Amino acid sequence: MASIAIEGVRKSFGNVPVLHGVDLDVRDGEFIVLVGPSGCGKSTLLRMIAGLEDVSDGTIRIGDRAVNDLAPKDRDIAMVFQSYALYPHMNVANNMSYSLRLRKTAKEKIGQAVEAAAGKLGLETLLARRPKALSGGQRQRVAMGRAIVRQPKAFLFDEPLSNLDARLREQMRAEIKRMHGDLGATSIYVTHDQIEAMTLADRIVAMHGGVVQQVGSPLDLYDRPANLFVAGFIGSPAMNFLKGRYHGAGENSEITLNGGGLSVPVGARDGMEEAGVATIGIRPEHLALNTDGRYGATVDLVEPTGFGIILHLTMQGQEIKAFTLDRSALNPGAKIRFDLPKEHLHIFDEAGDRVEEAG
Repeated sequence: MASIAIEGVRKSFGNVPVLHGVDLDVRDGEFIVLVGPSGCGKSTLLRMIAGLEDVSDGTIRIGDRAVNDLAPKDRDIAMVFQSYALYPHMNVANNMSYSLRLRKTAKEKIGQAVEAAAGKLGLETLLARRPKALSGGQRQRVAMGRAIVRQPKAFLFDEPLSNLDARLREQMRAEIKRMHGDLGATSIYVTHDQIEAMTLADRIVAMHGGVVQQVGSPLDLYDRPANLFVAGFIGSPAMNFLKGRYHGAGENSEITLNGGGLSVPVGARDGMEEAGVATIGIRPEHLALNTDGRYGATVDLVEPTGFGIILHLTMQGQEIKAFTLDRSALNPGAKIRFDLPKEHLHIFDEAGDRVEEAG
């Protein structure tokens, strides 16, 4: 396996820039997930690492070698695509061994490699089947097996689960995580699904508009999002945002919510100016429902999820959500009370950047 270094990488299609100077170090054996909405540049960056797109500026290194000018076949990487890309006229064993046969690898070594990969992925009984006789999940496992037998320096995954139903995606996430644990392989995985990102990654790279917004462990991004984009993208249900203005000094500082009449104590915050525009973020699961709570809201919609309930609320003209395990009958139009615990508040300035508590 090998480390991957991305240094000042830019990409433009004609006069349209899509990546704006990406810097990222992927450690040997690390599982990195590139996450973000469609069009953020994550798949383009993956294809540049694979050699399927040219680099407009900057350098990509695999191990200690710059690969900008190397053909994909010379980079010693394996890619798993969203579409599986299996040969329909070949059985599973031949699909998995195709790259080794192209390299004129000895038949004995090919057999051993296919057998080992099939064992890891539960494909032993399917080796004689053709792709049309396989389910979607089985086809994706074959695609991963084809990558494993090559024993590459790095694995690249381009939204490999997006064609599967919810239950299969859950199963395949476990397969991929188990495979990574067994192989210790350097892996870069692209997805727009933040649940996949949170459950698979050693570190997440959150991207938006061709720019890396934040890099960190899944819980780093959940607990301390760097800006409004990361705060709103990571977490399900999504974080609530309440708009207002910052007032006061020291521990008595508060944010007065737009619409007037309500304020939220937030304590002293570094760099915030008096009457400066501010946004309070709080996750639905951190809203503390309490009959004696400081704040009130009207229930607009109730969504049972089985494990808990998502409440859609309106507070002073601003829409928010609460997640609760309380199965009490809460009907649309009901009035509820709650608190906004200070330890769970995230404060963002006018530019949308995180503001830390002073001291």
